[in-house]
Formats: sequence, structure tokens, C-alpha cells
Amino acid sequence: MAVTTFVLSALFVPTASAQDLPVADPLPTPGASGLGLELTEVAQLPESKPVPPPTDARLRRHNRINYLGEVPDGSGRLFVPDMNGKLYLLDHGVQHAYLDLGAVVGPDFHSHRGLGSGFGFTAFHPKFARNGKFYTVHTETGSALTGKTPDLPSANSVVHGVITEWTATDPRADVFSGTHRELMRVGYASFIHGFQEIGFNPNARWWDEDYGLLYIASGDGGIGLTTTLPQDLSLPQGKILRVDPAGTNGVNGRWGIPRSNPFVGQAGKLGEIYAYGMRDPYRFSWDSRGSHKMFLGHIGEKAVDSVYEVRKGANLGWSEREGNWAYRKGDPSCGVFPLPADDAKYGYTYPVAAFDHNRLASSRPCADSGNALMGGFVYRGSKIPSLRGKYIYGEGVKGLIYYAEERDMRAGKPMATTREMMVYSGGQLTTLKALVNDPNRVDLRFGQDADGELYVLAKANGKIWKVTGARTFAACRSGHDHVSGATSARSWQPVTPALWQFPGREVVLAQPGVARPGPRRPFEYAVLKKGPEFGSVQIDAQVRLDTPVAESNRDVIIVFGYKSDTEFYYAHLSSDNKIYPHNGIFVVNNADRKRLDLQWDEARSVGAAPAVTDTAWHRVRVKHCADTGEIAVYMDGSRFPLMTAVDKTFASGRVGFGSFDNIGRLRDLRVHGKGVR
Repeated sequence: MAVTTFVLSALFVPTASAQDLPVADPLPTPGASGLGLELTEVAQLPESKPVPPPTDARLRRHNRINYLGEVPDGSGRLFVPDMNGKLYLLDHGVQHAYLDLGAVVGPDFHSHRGLGSGFGFTAFHPKFARNGKFYTVHTETGSALTGKTPDLPSANSVVHGVITEWTATDPRADVFSGTHRELMRVGYASFIHGFQEIGFNPNARWWDEDYGLLYIASGDGGIGLTTTLPQDLSLPQGKILRVDPAGTNGVNGRWGIPRSNPFVGQAGKLGEIYAYGMRDPYRFSWDSRGSHKMFLGHIGEKAVDSVYEVRKGANLGWSEREGNWAYRKGDPSCGVFPLPADDAKYGYTYPVAAFDHNRLASSRPCADSGNALMGGFVYRGSKIPSLRGKYIYGEGVKGLIYYAEERDMRAGKPMATTREMMVYSGGQLTTLKALVNDPNRVDLRFGQDADGELYVLAKANGKIWKVTGARTFAACRSGHDHVSGATSARSWQPVTPALWQFPGREVVLAQPGVARPGPRRPFEYAVLKKGPEFGSVQIDAQVRLDTPVAESNRDVIIVFGYKSDTEFYYAHLSSDNKIYPHNGIFVVNNADRKRLDLQWDEARSVGAAPAVTDTAWHRVRVKHCADTGEIAVYMDGSRFPLMTAVDKTFASGRVGFGSFDNIGRLRDLRVHGKGVR
């Protein structure tokens, strides 16, 4: 009886519920889009340095350019602020310093500590051509901390964020001359997450209530993760503020509080607040030629970075929520958790797009993940039709460019799918890391001109590129030679004929192959003998994995570019994507198979999403462009490639089907290409 009691007790040991465990992988890695941006270099701005020299290597860059916009006066001049102190103008290819803000501010100008320190942003008034007014953000320390008082509640300040209004005597001049006045000063509790972007709604016309109102993204000062500050409506930190620079009913009479702001007249709440619950609201923009919605690129804490549709009075949830998940202050995992069952009662606004940090397993739980979402723009320009309606944004550290369809970005609806874009320069596929010649940190930013055309900036080398086109990956014409209906044994040459069956409409690998001498490569496959060798080729077929799902490491392969048993390409379609040999694009060139696909993340040991996870039939398409070496693999009719690669080892060859050590089958094979005879 005692033994029975012991067994029953063991069965009822309490275990942690899913609600109590952090979400290990909140979001899938953005998949490939098959779409690439053509970048054309337009400028490289001068080298600059913070003063005094910073100890943080992340601030030691070529310069710290962080935005590009167009002066709203019809001149076509572009403006670019450098956080190290100067505002530059690009006047149809000619660049010059327009304003040395750092010199004007003097010794209190702070740029050497904190990623957001220095000359943070510039916004030109929509009437700049007539009134000469523009606005800047910068940070101050030194004597400012004791000699100047913040305008809004700012306890325990170690740095001040300052918004200044400048009035140019001649708005058309190449160099600023005029007057300036301090508009607003707010203190922050650390050197990060202060004032970020400021700007005017470009959709507002002179008769709209929003016209001429200045939006101000104010971060949480780096302390939201341990406090309720972002949720406190009596404080300006962790909020988007909206003020009238021409008004006088704000503190000290230097700005106005719009009557339509959501918390005007409510006791204990700042009338300047437009939306709240933010950690680092880094960049916002409006879909000015489309939905007119305001989108915010928000940098998360340790797990998720998000894009929000910002509406008046919205609460984005920080620091109770991070992205679509619950955040728990003080949790040692620094992770995110499932939402509580009664979440709806809180009324939080959740993201319309997002990506997670994909932390390495070897990373300390609360260490900096090295990710930062760079908010961008919905493309509504006229030059690149394939980009229209796409919200283009990115990850700034690694220099990855993403997009989500604006039509799918709806507050209160499931998040839009985010996909990664490729980068081309001079017609050649490249990466931003390669363009800036820095494998560690790109410091990507975005810009936009008055025509809605996009720009890419990088602090790593201080260069600016214009997005001048878009390319579809592996878009070559395959040719007019065609093979189909090849299901008889005489059409195929297997490695081991006894393992294969040809029952009529299918090609069946009925028994698993075994490893053979020579380089590591698929154990068993059959090469299509019917028809010619192909150069550029498109292979369409249906495949099925007959190995039971319960077994691990299941795969079938599509062979192409086949020259010999030790010279060919293959696409490995697997139910596993966690080890090097699985679920990728490979080349065998008289040596062990080598992985080629761009989706493989060696540091995390993970590749593209598993291609085949069951025993059902799946459609597969493989495209190989011989001239460019571009290879793309598509599954189940998706217009987005699951895997992509670039390699020119083999410009032609035959196609085939097989596996390493599993069984499976193929049907409905169609091969289109340029025959090589």
C-alpha cells in the first residue's frame, strides 16, 4: 500500500503551467520575400566624432547620421542631421553644413554617452518656405543639469532632452542665419531612450486641427523595465506628445496644448500626451498617400520589436506588455509570457507587425540582444510599382531590410507577415554589411523625399543610398525546352536501381539508400535521362515523404545541375531545420556537400522553416538561373521562396530526385529550361 501511495504522489507533483513559462520563440524569423532593393549611392557625409571620445565602441562610427528628409519648400534640398552636432543639406548632389547645433549649444552639448545622445532629429515646419521655422532635438548635461529646470516632471534627471525652435532669416539660404528659442526641456533618468523623432503630420492641411502640431516621441529614459513610468499619465516619459509650437497655454507659455488631445483637462494627466505605454518610440511616419495612418517603429526590451498603428489615446502597453505578450518586471529570464485570460479588459493596443530577437542559446538571459527596429515608411512613390503599399522598415544593427503589406497592418487584427528583402548594388546581390564593410554593425536608418522615394543610411560609413529600383530574385527566363510525363524506368538512371519502383504515374524510392564512398552527399537518387541537360531551369513537381512522421531527420531531395555523382546541386526538403545538412540548398563539388542558402543562421543553427512535415503530397518548384547563379526553392504554390542561394559552380546539368536515407515519391514532374546540347 505504501508503494501505491508513493506512485500516486509522484504523478501529482505540480508542474509549471504554460502561463508561467516564458515564450521561448515568440515569432518566426521573417521569411524570404524574393524581392530586392536596388541601392544607388548618392552621398557620403563627412567623418565626425563625439566629444569627448566615447568609451562605448558603438558610438565610434564614421559619423552618426540618422535620418534623411526633404526641406518642404519645393527646392528639392534634402536634410540630414548628424548626432555628433551638425545639420547637413544635400542640394542636388552638393552637400554642405547648414547648422552646427553642437557649437551653438556649447559645452553642455552631450554626445559621447548613450546611443541616442547628441543631435537627435530635425523637423521642418510645413510653412518653412514662408516662416523659416524648423525644430531640433538634442541632449544636454554639464551645467544644464543644475542651471536649467525641465518644463515637465522629470525626477532624477541625468540628462536633459531639449527641443529648439529655429527661425531662419532667409529660408532659401545655404547656411542658417537667424534666431532660436528653447521650446521644451525634459529630464531623463539615464542616457538612453530620451527624445527621439519629432515631426509634423504631412497629411494635415491648413484647415485641419492637426496642421502645424508637433509630434514628439519621448522614450522611457531606460527605466520603464522596472517602473510603471510609461503607464503614468502625469509624466511625459514613455509617451508620444503633441503640442502647438505657436501656442502659449503650455508650461511657461512656450507651446500650446491642442484642445483635441485625449487627456486635456483630466486631473493628474498631462494634456500634452497623445499616446502612451512606450519604451523607445524611435521612429514614426504617416502613410501620407494611402491610408494616412500613423505607424511607429518601437524598439523592445529583450524579446520583441514592434510596429504599431498609433491612434489618439492609445496605450501600447509597455511596461506591462512587450509586443503581443505579457512582460513581468524582475523576471530573471527577461522574456515575455502568454497574455492573461482577462487581457481584453486592459484595452492595450497591440502591434501590426513585429519581429523577435532570436537570442542565441549561449547568451545570458538579460544581456543586450543586439537588435533594434528601425521604423520606416509605406512606399507610395511612383518610380517602383512593385514596392507600392509596402511598409519598409528594418533591423538597424545587422542592416536587414524588411517589409509588411500596409493593407494587412490593422490595429486589433492579427499581425501582418514580415518578410526580408534582398539588397542589390550595381546590379549585384550584396548585403548592407558588405556595402559598409563592417561585419558587426551597420547602424541602418531610413529616409524619404517629398516624392515618396526612399533612402537608406548607415552610420558605419556615413553613406546614403537612394532606392532606385526593385528586383525579383531568380526571375530569369528558363527557356523553351520542356520535359514532362517522365515516369517510366527507362527515363531514369538511379544510383541503385533495385531500390526504385516505377508504377506508372509516380517515381518511387521504395527502400532507403545507404552511404557510399566518396564525399558526403545524398545516399540515393535517380537522374532524369529523358530530354537534354538544362542551363537555366525551372523544375515543378509534387513530392511525398513516405517515411513515418515519428522518425526524425526525414528528407527528400531535388537534384539539378547534375554533372556526375560527385558534381551537382540539390535542394534538401526536410522536416527538420536545426542542423547543417537539413532543409537547405547544397552543392557537391568533388567534396563534402556545402550549404549555400542565405537562410541558414550558423550562430543559431537554424534555417528556413521545415519544407515537409507530414506524409502528404507537396508541390515544389526549384528555379536556377545559370547566368546569375540565383537559386530559389518554393513550396506549395507560395509566391515567396522558402530558400534562396547564389552560386555559379555549375552552369548546366540534369535534374533528379532522391533522399539521403528515407523513402518517398515524385509525380507530375515538369521541367522547363534552356537545353544544352
